Amino acid sequence: MKKRILTGDRPTGPLHLGHYVGTLANRVRLQDEYDVFLVIADYHALTRKAEKEHVVATRQFSRDLVLDYLAVGIDPEKTTIYVQSDVPSVCELHLLFSMLTTVPRLERVPTLKEVMADENLDIASYGLLGYPVLQAADILHVRAHLVPVGKDQESHVELTREIARRFNFLYGEVFPEPAALIGDVPTLPGTDGRAKMSKSLGNAIFLCDDAQMVEQKVRGMYTDPTRVRADIPANPEGNPVFAYHDAFNPDRAEVEDLKARYRQGKVGDVEVKKKLARALNAFLDPIRERRAYYAARPRLVDDILAAGAAKVRPISQATLDAARTAMGLGRSSK
Repeated sequence: MKKRILTGDRPTGPLHLGHYVGTLANRVRLQDEYDVFLVIADYHALTRKAEKEHVVATRQFSRDLVLDYLAVGIDPEKTTIYVQSDVPSVCELHLLFSMLTTVPRLERVPTLKEVMADENLDIASYGLLGYPVLQAADILHVRAHLVPVGKDQESHVELTREIARRFNFLYGEVFPEPAALIGDVPTLPGTDGRAKMSKSLGNAIFLCDDAQMVEQKVRGMYTDPTRVRADIPANPEGNPVFAYHDAFNPDRAEVEDLKARYRQGKVGDVEVKKKLARALNAFLDPIRERRAYYAARPRLVDDILAAGAAKVRPISQATLDAARTAMGLGRSSK
């Protein structure tokens, strides 16, 4: 029997290149080796914005996520794709886990302060503070063994391991302790030079961007601000443009040539960026083609999500029943 993977995304907008190197590439690679569950985490999307228009928008964003998944090569015959709110038993498991988790422990999760700063929040909502506990329920309700995540989410998986360990210690062995799998490029910098590419920061190149938009974004990318002329030697390390070349340009000889000439002051940013835009569009062209194919078949997305929820619900319910029985609560009446 294959081991299980659980991973997913919040439906708050399109996926970008940072998502690809962080988790998507691993998801595609591992779907032949593992039983993969891919959750569209619409409840998580509400931890930052709970206005009705935002709630309604998550339904369309969820469909867009499915298109992104299919476009990069995720196969719904191998990967179970479902919407979080379509599997309600995960909410009860979240409640049970919340009883095992202290507020100080959640306040130590590194991403909490980052999210609050990004969203200009002075005080975290109860939902935002408990975000990692709900994430633990997402992972453990299918009893996943492996979680492909970006580097910034590694601390969440560690909390999940702690929750599983504590539950098993108190009530008996029910849950595995899942491991985190970090992508080959742990963090892709934003086009503005910030440490992380992010939808909310407006510094992302999206998988659905057309060729012209990619060229425009690459032309505007942050480079070494001290290099005012092309004949000034500079270090390519730490330059976001070269980080993208390393991640997406398969022509290694070209990349090494650009780096050598950059160090010698014999190549300008215009040439380096032009070749990056060409490499990125070559990478994205087949993704765009597949996305267009599936976008023209909207019923297919509905069928994929319905089939995913139908498969996950009994698995999730069986896990909840096992947890309740172990605790002495008895089986769920659902």
